[in-house]
Amino acid sequence: MSLLELDDVKVHFPVRRGLLFDRVVGYVHAVDGVSLTVEAGRTYGLVGESGCGKTTLGRAVLRLTDITSGRVLFDGTDLAALPGEAMRRARRRLQMIFQDPLGSLDPRQNIESALTEGMAAHGLGDGRAGRRARIRDVLERVGLPAGALSRYPHEFSGGQRQRIGIARALVLEPDLIICDEPVSALDVSVQAQVLNLLEELQDSLGLTYVVIAHDLAVVRHISDRVGVMYLGGLVEEADSDTLYAEPRHPYTRALMSAVPVPDPDLEDNRERILLRGDLPSPASPPAGCRFHTRCPWRQPERCDTERPELTDIGGGHRVACHYAAGIADGTVRPTTELAPRVLRDVPPPREAAEPARETMTDG
Repeated sequence: MSLLELDDVKVHFPVRRGLLFDRVVGYVHAVDGVSLTVEAGRTYGLVGESGCGKTTLGRAVLRLTDITSGRVLFDGTDLAALPGEAMRRARRRLQMIFQDPLGSLDPRQNIESALTEGMAAHGLGDGRAGRRARIRDVLERVGLPAGALSRYPHEFSGGQRQRIGIARALVLEPDLIICDEPVSALDVSVQAQVLNLLEELQDSLGLTYVVIAHDLAVVRHISDRVGVMYLGGLVEEADSDTLYAEPRHPYTRALMSAVPVPDPDLEDNRERILLRGDLPSPASPPAGCRFHTRCPWRQPERCDTERPELTDIGGGHRVACHYAAGIADGTVRPTTELAPRVLRDVPPPREAAEPARETMTDG
């Protein structure tokens, strides 16, 4: 059963110019036609390089960023069409864990005040005593002591502050939580603790997650289904195991080749694809396939003029590439102009070092 459906969602930011007469001279296509489905009780991972539109898409779901066009269906209700007060009430069921745990907390509020504020706004809890009991229960779930209620954000470590952010989302009893880079600002050891906590909460509370990240290892660990974004659009989507075992889009293949492998022998001898060319500006995205300016398998006519649709190639695996099948079976070869630089991490042969020559001068 699907809980969240996005249908051709676009978020375009106007580019304005002029001192006396402020006029729109163009648009930044931050999100440009994204359609996806998130199943209830599952985790959807959204990956891509910085600037591809992942965070903007997450904020658009909660209407923290205005949607230019498209539909955001949450449990059958189009959030994009809701008036202000109705959207405010709907936000209780949709919460967000922000990337910067310290920046998302008010330094002048202690933890009890920060967690009580949302409950009071939505009329949850039976008076102050009931709210405090609810907060204590949630803090225990996320691994924080009850004594944390009277403390302030600067008194906690990064991992503890992220747990506070998770607790702030949980006290409203949401159905969907959007996790925007939930562990990117944390140490590796703390990252594992927070990810395990999110999985435990999902199992016990039946939560649904949309996890936004650029760390492919994190997304693989926690996600059931993964979507890959490039320049505002989805280029590939599949179950986590399928995507990591058989990436079909050229951009996904390049991303996967950069993921470290925990086998020294395999890591030293595997191929890595380094893409040529610069990332285009979202203010003037290229015509046709958004990736064709950097794609090693670009075919001049069709790729330059026709934008590929996200097409199911079997088993729910969707790819936005005209030549995905040909690239997979080897019938479409890389072009000379943008052929990928393939590196093998094999150490170069050692050359005999030339003995150093010392010069002495008479004193």
